[in-house]
Amino acid sequence: MTREGRAQQPVPGAPAPETPDLAEPVKPRRPLPPKDDQRQPEVRTVAGAEGKVKGTGRSQRGEYLTTATGTRLYETDHSLTAGERGPTLLQDHHLREKITHFDHERIPERVVHARGAAAHGTFLANGAAEGICKAAVFASGARTPVFVRFSTVLGSRGSADTVRDTRGFSTKFYTDEGVFDLVGNNIPVFFIQDGIKFPDIIHAAKPHPDREIPQAQSAHDTFWDFVSLHTESTAHTLWNMSDRGIPRSYRMMEGFGVHTFRLVNPDGETNLVKFHWKPAAGVHSLVWEEAQIAGGVDPDFHRRDLADAIEAGAYPSWDLGVQVFPDTEDEMFEGIDLLDPTKLIPEEIAPVQIIGTMTLDANPTNFFAETEQVAFHPGHLVPGIDITNDPLLQARLFSYLDTQITRLGGPNFDQIPINRPHVPVNDMLRDGFHQDGVHSGVAPYHPNSLDGGCPFLASPNSAAYIEVPEEVSGRKVRQAPATFDDHFSQARLFYRSLSPIEQEHVAGAYTFELGKCFEENIKTRTLGVLANIDPGLAATVASGLGLPTPEPSESLEDPEPSPALSQVGAEWPVDGRIIALAVDENSDLDTVAAVRGQIVDAGMVPLVLGPHGGTIGDGDNAVTVQRTYLTARSIEFDAILLSGDVSRIGEGKLDPRVETLLNEMYRHSKAIGGWGESASALAAAGIDESALGVVVDADAEAALAAVTQLLKTHRVWGRFEVPLTA
Repeated sequence: MTREGRAQQPVPGAPAPETPDLAEPVKPRRPLPPKDDQRQPEVRTVAGAEGKVKGTGRSQRGEYLTTATGTRLYETDHSLTAGERGPTLLQDHHLREKITHFDHERIPERVVHARGAAAHGTFLANGAAEGICKAAVFASGARTPVFVRFSTVLGSRGSADTVRDTRGFSTKFYTDEGVFDLVGNNIPVFFIQDGIKFPDIIHAAKPHPDREIPQAQSAHDTFWDFVSLHTESTAHTLWNMSDRGIPRSYRMMEGFGVHTFRLVNPDGETNLVKFHWKPAAGVHSLVWEEAQIAGGVDPDFHRRDLADAIEAGAYPSWDLGVQVFPDTEDEMFEGIDLLDPTKLIPEEIAPVQIIGTMTLDANPTNFFAETEQVAFHPGHLVPGIDITNDPLLQARLFSYLDTQITRLGGPNFDQIPINRPHVPVNDMLRDGFHQDGVHSGVAPYHPNSLDGGCPFLASPNSAAYIEVPEEVSGRKVRQAPATFDDHFSQARLFYRSLSPIEQEHVAGAYTFELGKCFEENIKTRTLGVLANIDPGLAATVASGLGLPTPEPSESLEDPEPSPALSQVGAEWPVDGRIIALAVDENSDLDTVAAVRGQIVDAGMVPLVLGPHGGTIGDGDNAVTVQRTYLTARSIEFDAILLSGDVSRIGEGKLDPRVETLLNEMYRHSKAIGGWGESASALAAAGIDESALGVVVDADAEAALAAVTQLLKTHRVWGRFEVPLTA
């Protein structure tokens, strides 16, 4: 193409051949053609014969949404339920077709949560749940083996760990009554209210289907097109744009069951609950530049961090807690619908009651056999734990079981070692792909006499699982209850509960994400959503995009902020924090060894950083270098201690790699300390020793103590007058 021809071409990157309208299109029309730069394979038979249909004959046709067999549909956002608030009906053929097809769209990697890391551990119950739940796993002193898998949602197995995304937090309890799976996320609210829309949100969030980019990111047109048209996604999207979307590590990440569950106590009394995982190390995140650096220099940052912490003996732990609500007929609490998965209950009005502690203390032996083949399912329940009519949960009960059949090659995935229960199994299920059992007997049916009547049914007194006999009734409808209509109040509550630095990060994230979109109308539509969260947020993002600030279309009430929603302002244990000990041949190695021991004694992890690998020093004084200037980057460390005037390469000059590391840590509000002549090294890096969060002391022990104190708040957020942008 000539230079003139290239100048006349449209700017590349448009997701579709036509500019979308600002409003949702409602007039039926045929599918848009491919873009001019796209071509389909020729239509031929498997024997190579030329087909009759030319051009775009492989594309779908028709202007109306249909089933796979061509029947037109009038509704695809709501499942068929027994009344507005009743359970989803099994006869909903459209839901089943849509979900089933979606469940089988990827082979063999998971459609969502493909990239993950996992660990073994133990859950120790404290007995606080005995009054509300009869499950043996929550009995006082009960120790239950667990396997936990953390994951990103959107990316493929080969994507990076530190992308902005929701994180999965799924726990398999191998209880004495069978397997219980708590399948959750690090965000307490979800994108959608009804599981029938799950294929839609994932299709929108995945890479564009023509180019397969961007990978593992929401910063593109199709995602923002969907969430700006489905404003029920607003709260979850805001959480994703907050620092929660880029966790510091899996060890410092909250977990949520998302849905409301029903617990049954020994007397048959019921309560509704929401599950929470609270990390002992606190909830902390990366800043945006750190996430970008990690994506380039260490895409495995989170899985490495988890495995290294466990190998170092800095075992991560979480308290499991529940918010408890009366099991009332309306299933509401303080005006909030407990069946709406896009809503949370502020902890200030429903405190989280701790019922046990989980500690992860072992890494998998084989990633594929364990992390990749573990199969979670919300329907893996034990006596005392029951589901509710949350329409998202109802669809998940079908979807998770169905998707394992394709992903793991058949119906016997529970026989894979990582999925096997730790109790006797006699399920009468036979044959199928990958059947590992060699079953005896001739009567896999009930009742029977040929096998002596075995297996027998359990009684309520012998730990049988019995569903709560909840009364249901209602007309078959495809619609949501009116209480699902509030799409903005919880997003506003979350935003108003954040500290100024966190709000600044949110604005930066929206500006970046929308700045990566091509279509101005999608940006403008999303700004209208932001105006209904906070006019100041909308104005900041609009300014960054160079677009007008819209007015709110909804009335904005001032919610009471929930301090529990902010990650800033408290102190946490320093267990598992990673401190770089920068040394060279001029360091006092006896002092270095002593400080290293004190860091270990405090439950933290020291990593000796030097100019080369191997050891520094000789004999008994030798110190092993664990990271070199070439292999280390600031993102790996929570703080740094300089053992004097290290890494000089000339008068007033530092090794440029150390200078980069120090400047990044300073810019990312991390604690920096040193002893001896370390002030000279800091000065060479342009860092003022009197700056907030910078500690220089003649005594190494005092310097370590000051840095340890700074680590309790994770970062030195007050270092900059102007908030650090995301």
